Amino acid sequence: MVNNSLMLKRLRNLDIPPSVEQRAVLLEGRHIAYTLKRSAKRRSIGLRIDDRGLTVSMPLRAAESWLNEVLQDRASWVVDKLDGWQARAPAALCWMDGEIIPYLGDILTLRVGQFSRPVQCFGDELRVRDEGSAARIEQRVSAWYRQQALPLFAARAAHYAPMLDVKPESVKLTTAKTRWGSCTSSGAVRLNVQLIKLPHYLIDYVVVHELAHLREMNHSAAFWRVVASACPDYAKFRAELKAVGLR
Repeated sequence: MVNNSLMLKRLRNLDIPPSVEQRAVLLEGRHIAYTLKRSAKRRSIGLRIDDRGLTVSMPLRAAESWLNEVLQDRASWVVDKLDGWQARAPAALCWMDGEIIPYLGDILTLRVGQFSRPVQCFGDELRVRDEGSAARIEQRVSAWYRQQALPLFAARAAHYAPMLDVKPESVKLTTAKTRWGSCTSSGAVRLNVQLIKLPHYLIDYVVVHELAHLREMNHSAAFWRVVASACPDYAKFRAELKAVGLR
């Protein structure tokens, strides 16, 4: 039989591409989002913090308990370093040419100029007609976000509703400061327009979450079983969404 050490050595020599996933963890009372990279070539767990946040690299077959132990042991260091990066982060948007704005988990470069249309997405640019006012540009972008959000959210609700055996009465946008979505007993689903800035899978999770309330108007075990029927990885997405936070 091949002993364990020899097997691990052979695994490290295999040309296995790293596995990457997005996670979140509670450190010193704060939900911290991070990127987890698993590699057959690694022998230890390493932590790196830069302008993209926390990245954790670990061996391909390492136990989750080891990962959690390392994260908790380095919790103070992680939080302090992240706070340092945040202090150096750019200030709030000035709504000027060249600004970077989030969209569906990616970024667009804001271009302000004498364009024929008030707002137009062109490749990786969002082109906004210059009207001499930063406030007016912000209004244009906010309106564009809403225009993109409502049909997308409605389409995702239409996709998942049959899977959950529900029929929402309506799908509307909300600008709530503390909630990503809500659902009334009458079947009105409201989804936060800020979701349009996040990746598709997080949008889908919130859609499924709210639709599930049409079956269970609570957060009981039965409710989460309904969510899991359409979104098996809901726990991971839920943690990531909490780490993002509404701004």
